[in-house]
Amino acid sequence: MADTSDPTHGEHQKGILGWIEKTGNRLPDPVMIFAYLILILIVFSVGAAFLNYGVVLKAEVLDAMSPAQIDRFSIGADGVIVTQSLLAADNIQRLFVDMPETFTHFHPLGYVLVVMLGAGVAERSGLFGTAMRAGVRKAPKFLLTPVVAFIAMAGNHAADAAYVVLIPLAGVLYAAVGRHPIAGIVAAFAGVSGGFSANFAPGQLDALLFGITEEAAVVLQPDWPVNIAGNWYFIAGLMFLYLPVIWFVTDVIIEKRLGPWKGTAVAGSESPDDDPDAPLTAAQKKGLGRAGLALLAVFALWTFLTLGPGTPLMDDDGADTVTKLGPLFRSLVAGFLVLFLAAGVAYGSAAGTIKSHRDVVSMMSGAMSDLAYYLVLAFAAAHFVAMFNWSNLGLIFAAQGAAGLEASGLPTPVLMVLLVVLAGTVNLFVGSASAKWALLAPVLVPMFMLLGVSPEATTAAYRVGDSATNIVTPLMVYFPLVLTFAQRWDKNFGLGSLTATMIPYSMWMLISGLIMTFAWIFFDWPLGPGAMVDYVLPTAG
Repeated sequence: MADTSDPTHGEHQKGILGWIEKTGNRLPDPVMIFAYLILILIVFSVGAAFLNYGVVLKAEVLDAMSPAQIDRFSIGADGVIVTQSLLAADNIQRLFVDMPETFTHFHPLGYVLVVMLGAGVAERSGLFGTAMRAGVRKAPKFLLTPVVAFIAMAGNHAADAAYVVLIPLAGVLYAAVGRHPIAGIVAAFAGVSGGFSANFAPGQLDALLFGITEEAAVVLQPDWPVNIAGNWYFIAGLMFLYLPVIWFVTDVIIEKRLGPWKGTAVAGSESPDDDPDAPLTAAQKKGLGRAGLALLAVFALWTFLTLGPGTPLMDDDGADTVTKLGPLFRSLVAGFLVLFLAAGVAYGSAAGTIKSHRDVVSMMSGAMSDLAYYLVLAFAAAHFVAMFNWSNLGLIFAAQGAAGLEASGLPTPVLMVLLVVLAGTVNLFVGSASAKWALLAPVLVPMFMLLGVSPEATTAAYRVGDSATNIVTPLMVYFPLVLTFAQRWDKNFGLGSLTATMIPYSMWMLISGLIMTFAWIFFDWPLGPGAMVDYVLPTAG
């Protein structure tokens, strides 16, 4: 945590940043936010049901719905859908009788648990940390910033390890070549957190967000084919967009503002991060080699299962490419489990961090322990999303919102830009990516589906806003940790200093992300394999 005796510590109490911090600190935990929202939702549903609050659905929406959906939403023959009271007998019964099913059938839950079983082994065996160290330690001085930025964004696959290992290591590396260590720390922070959704390949975050997207999309299309690679091309584009942005801001703006570095380490102490800066041992190098072979083996296995005899991961009877590759897309969650698990075991067995199968089981158990808070959050979010759907308010708000946006005459790219701004604003007050998306997706996903925008495109736009403002809100959970890393090099570097330093990154990343989102939607480029911007409601039957 920040040193409260720091003379600059009080700076954050002034101005807009002080207001954001104080307002955000008054907000309850996201779990309680969902609990309060459920209570508000219950009261609102009772009043809205009493007033017969509803909407008339368009013919194309009705044509897309199956008889089971029409019955579920109690849609009349004239296409009218009205609010259902959550205190009605059938909804009270559904709440208490189906509570275990409501929780366990929350789509993100299974996706995250499966992926994290493998990622936990890769992280605890030391693979993630060692790979990041190997990636940045020998970078040439003039290429240090882009290398740090690239590894930082790719390091999001390593979750917490990217914050704990790479950010302090970047400070050490910059100091070692005579550059200001805080410039390295903030560059890595911008990559890890500001580029939270930018990556060369899908990973844990994709499984989490698309699980929530699926929960919202099935309101209109029960058989919506979830594809966690649905933003692959888009997030790869973000990565190569943000790379020069972080490079420019760090080398041209931040380092000039910080001035030349004249020290070597914190006065009176050893290098602040001896462990991260330690050279790789022979065992670690051997482990990385074996992990690389394991990665290739898993890729080869999935390619064989997709294209080889019997093609278990391809539907040969599919009418189009998306349908044919449906089994492959749906297998990617399991694929990441196998990938992380194989690479982690291969590394750990060579590096000495895994000595028996018991170590592997212990690491997987540890990963599940780390998800304890997420399970509590998922329980609250699952019931909020489910009750929102039971009340019919999700579909009603989506239909009314779509009609309003359609009447505005604004082109789709502009609407998606506004969605980015909305996500970025909400992000200043609610740090959890999954909590925000669980709040927004039940309305935004079906609303944009009614406007002809795919769930994948809506998810992509959300991710841009969710990432860019991470680095300027003190409510971000790793903000105090990054501040601690910086204060090891400069004791007078306070919370206000860190926020002010990160603002140029946030502004440039948000502006460039907005431009990219507009262009991507305007030119209707594919967002990932089998994922387009446009969406057409399928006809039931």
